[in-house]
Amino acid sequence: MTEELEMIFDEFKSSNGKTLIHLENELTKIRAGKASPAMLNGVMIEYYGSMTPIQQVANINTSDARTILVQPWEKNMLSEIAKGIINSNLGLNPQNNGEQLIISVPPLNEERRRDLVKKAKAEAEHAKVGVRNNRKDAIDMIKDLKNDGLSEDMAKTAEEEVQKITNGAIKKVDDLVEIKEKDIMTV
Repeated sequence: MTEELEMIFDEFKSSNGKTLIHLENELTKIRAGKASPAMLNGVMIEYYGSMTPIQQVANINTSDARTILVQPWEKNMLSEIAKGIINSNLGLNPQNNGEQLIISVPPLNEERRRDLVKKAKAEAEHAKVGVRNNRKDAIDMIKDLKNDGLSEDMAKTAEEEVQKITNGAIKKVDDLVEIKEKDIMTV
């Protein structure tokens, strides 16, 4: 029976890990006033009839804290890449100089910073819901084991361990968002 419990714990930790990775990815998309190539993650470009991530059609760099440079591997893709960036609703306006796209990242005003903090906290709430759903699944599996003959004490101990893992994952979510909030609010 303890093998099954270990398997449940491992699966639960793995699910929480995936939730935290997803949260980190979503938080990198929220800009903090500084230019970063990660801001363009998730931008899709129409490349010969199929939607392709921007990283697969161009090289993305930052020249300074406020400028992103997008160097396409094929010059004829400049307008498609610009269209993809504009359509991604990131609020960025690329300038085409014939060789590459230059994206100036505007400084954030106080109101926009507060909006971004709200967005980060909303992402954190989604992650917490994910962790709680994972907890529910783990507890349901423990209850199934209990019906198959797992002792009452072992089931209670296992549920306490699941709650301990949940508390740790929720704390990591809070820590990630706190770091992002400080990053956003720093002028």
